[in-house]
Amino acid sequence: MPPLYSQEAEAEPTVYAKFFISGGWTWYVTEGSEQEGDFMFFGFVVGFESEFGYFLLSELESVTNPLGLRVERDLSFREGKLTDVVPAPDS
Repeated sequence: MPPLYSQEAEAEPTVYAKFFISGGWTWYVTEGSEQEGDFMFFGFVVGFESEFGYFLLSELESVTNPLGLRVERDLSFREGKLTDVVPAPDS
């Protein structure tokens, strides 16, 4: 995974990892770097809104849904360009 800010000039960044939780939230990781004993990611987040943003590994590890399920990494995910791996809004 490339370090933070390395793809900011790319019109079509590559997504390297996908995290998800039952209930509709998905995090598509494009970059990441260790920061102060944690790991900071940047990527595209699909939840109440769909937007680019920063998120910490510790935040993902602390999230649970009302059924007690936790955020998981999609182990079958294959890296690819953003528009190839993120579903269109009406999908």
